[in-house]
Amino acid sequence: MTKYHKPEAKVLQELKDIAHKLRIDSIRATNASNSGHPTSCSSMAELMSVLFFHVMRYDLKNPRDPSHDRLILSKGHAAPILYAAWAEAGLFPVNDILNLRKIDSDLEGHPTPRLNFVDVGTGSLGQGLSVACGMAYVGKYYDKATYRTYCILGDGESAEGSVWEALNFASYYNLDNLVAIFDINRLGQSEPTALKHDMNVYRKRVESFGFHVIVVDGHDVEELCKAFHEASNTTGKPTAIIAKTFKGKYFPNIEDLVEWHGKPLGDKADEVIKYVSSLIKNDINTIPSIDRPSLEAPLAPVLPKTPVQLNTPPAYKKTDVVATRLAYGTALAKLAANNSRVIGLDGDTKNSTFSDKIKKDFPDRYIECFIAEQNLVGVAIGAGCRDRTIPFVSTFAAFFSRAFDQIRMGAISQTNVNFVGSHCGVSIGEDGPSQMALEDLAMFRAVPGSTVFYPSDAVSTERAAELAANTKGICFIRTSRPNTPILYNNDEPFAAGKHKIIKSSSNDVALVIGAGVTLHEAVDAANELQQKHNVNIRVLDLFTVKPIDAQFIIQNALQCKAKIITVEDHYPEGGIGEAVASAVSEQSNITVKSLAVRAIPRSGPPKVLLDLFGISSKSIVKTVLSIL
Repeated sequence: MTKYHKPEAKVLQELKDIAHKLRIDSIRATNASNSGHPTSCSSMAELMSVLFFHVMRYDLKNPRDPSHDRLILSKGHAAPILYAAWAEAGLFPVNDILNLRKIDSDLEGHPTPRLNFVDVGTGSLGQGLSVACGMAYVGKYYDKATYRTYCILGDGESAEGSVWEALNFASYYNLDNLVAIFDINRLGQSEPTALKHDMNVYRKRVESFGFHVIVVDGHDVEELCKAFHEASNTTGKPTAIIAKTFKGKYFPNIEDLVEWHGKPLGDKADEVIKYVSSLIKNDINTIPSIDRPSLEAPLAPVLPKTPVQLNTPPAYKKTDVVATRLAYGTALAKLAANNSRVIGLDGDTKNSTFSDKIKKDFPDRYIECFIAEQNLVGVAIGAGCRDRTIPFVSTFAAFFSRAFDQIRMGAISQTNVNFVGSHCGVSIGEDGPSQMALEDLAMFRAVPGSTVFYPSDAVSTERAAELAANTKGICFIRTSRPNTPILYNNDEPFAAGKHKIIKSSSNDVALVIGAGVTLHEAVDAANELQQKHNVNIRVLDLFTVKPIDAQFIIQNALQCKAKIITVEDHYPEGGIGEAVASAVSEQSNITVKSLAVRAIPRSGPPKVLLDLFGISSKSIVKTVLSIL
C-alpha cells in the first residue's frame, strides 16, 4: 500500500473552504429556482470538495473522456452541488447555476446527460450503484485502464433492493476500481431513515457483502482524504466509504431537522449564507488551485466506431424450423465476432435465451448478472456509457417488467442498450402465466425513443439483432420459444419501421397482421381459407411494432376491403392491435379487429393455449369468415 501523506494544512483549509462555497452555491441556486434540496446538498459538501479537488481525475475540455474517472450521483436530488462542483472547477461560470430548473436550462432538477459532464440520468433512487458497477466492470475487465468509478448514494435510497443487488455484483467481480460512498445524513424525505446514524450496522451489512468498508466523519476533510487514499490502495475488493453526515450541516436552526427536506431556504437564505461565509478562511471568489492527481497508464483504448455487422449472413434452409430465441443467440455470437464492443449480459437464463452462445465463443465478453434483473439492466446501462460497449441484455421478457424503472431511466440517460426478451406469450406452454410475457410490448413501446423488434423467423431475428446494434436509443427484440419455419430468403433486406407482405392476391378480403408465432398462424389460416373456402387474405409481418409504417398498412388495408385483423400473443392493451389501430386512426373507412389474449392464461400445450385464447389459425379463420 502506498504510504499515506497527510495533506498540508493549507490544502485541508482550502478543501474546507470549497465545501462551504459549494453549500453557498447550492443555497443560491435553489433559492433562485424556488425549489430544490439545499439541505441534501449540504450533507455531502465535504465529500464533493475532496472528490473534485483532491481525488478525481477529469478533463474540463472533455468531461466524458473515456480514460478519466467517473462519478455517479445516485442521490440525484442533490444535483445543485454537482453543478456547483463542476462550475467551481472551471467548466462553466458559477453564476450559471442560478438557472437551475429553468425551462431553457440544462441544469435540471435531477442530472441528465443533456449536460456533457453527466453520464446517466439519476434521481429515481437506488439505481446509481448498478450503473457504476457496469462502468467499473468495463474499466477493469475490458478497458483494463486505471480510471476509477465513484458513486454517491443517500442513506434513504439504500433501502432499495437494487442497491444490495449491486453490492453483491461488485463484490462477486472484485471491482476494486469502484468506490461506493454512502452519505448517511440520518433523515429521509418524511422521517428519519430506518437505521438513522447506526454506523456499526451499516458497516456490518456492507462488509457482509464483501466490501472493504471505511467509516468516517463525512464533514472531516482530512478523514475523507485518508479514506479515498485507502480506497485507491485496496485491491481484490470494492470499497465503501460510509460517511456520517448531517442534513443541512452548518445551516443554523435548520441542520438535522426533517421538515427542511426538499425546500429552498427562502428568507432564511441570507442569514445562512452569512454564517457559512464566516467559516471560509480564504478569498471566496478565488477559483481553487489545488492540484488533482494526473492520469496513469494504461489509458482506455480507442475503440472502433464502424457499423456493427454479422460476420456471416444468415444461412438457413427453407426446410429448417428454428426458434427465434435460438437465432438470437447465433446472431449475438456473430456480431461479437465482428466487433469487439459487442457484449452479452444475462440473468441466469443464458441456456434458455441462448445468450450462452457469446459466452462459449467469447467468454470475456459475457457478464453473468444472476437473478437480479434491476441490477442487470443498470449494469448494462453503465457498461454502455461513453460508447465503451454495445450491450445486449437478455432474460425472459416477463422479467424485464420488474426492471421497468431502470429501463425508463435508461431512456432518460440517452443510453444505447439492446434488450432481448424470450419466452413471450402463451406459446411458451406448460410453464404457465408467471413466465409468459404478455405486457412486454406495451412496456417497451411506452419508452420514449425506443425501437421494438418482433421477428418471426430465424433470418429476420439475425437481422433484427444487427439493426439493433446500430440503432440509437433503447431497442427491444421479442423472441419466442417454439420452433418456427423459415419465411425469408437469407439475403432478404430488413429495416426498422418497414413491414413485409407474406401472402397476397388481387382479391384479398382482409389484411391480417401478425408477428412471431401468430404470423405463422396467419399463414396457416390463409392456406386453409384459400383451400377450403376459396377466400383470400393478405398476411403482413410487422417486424417492428415500433416504429410502424402507417402509410404502408393503410395502402394494403384499402386493397383488402378496408378490413384489418391483428393477431398477437400479448394482452390487447398496448400491443399490436392498439399500435395498428393508432396508426390507421385517421382513416375512418378502415375497421380493425384485434385478436389477443384477453384473460390470465394457464399451463397447457402451446397449440391448445393458442386455441383457448383465440389467437390460433382456427380463430383467424373464424374471424375472417365472420366479417364476410
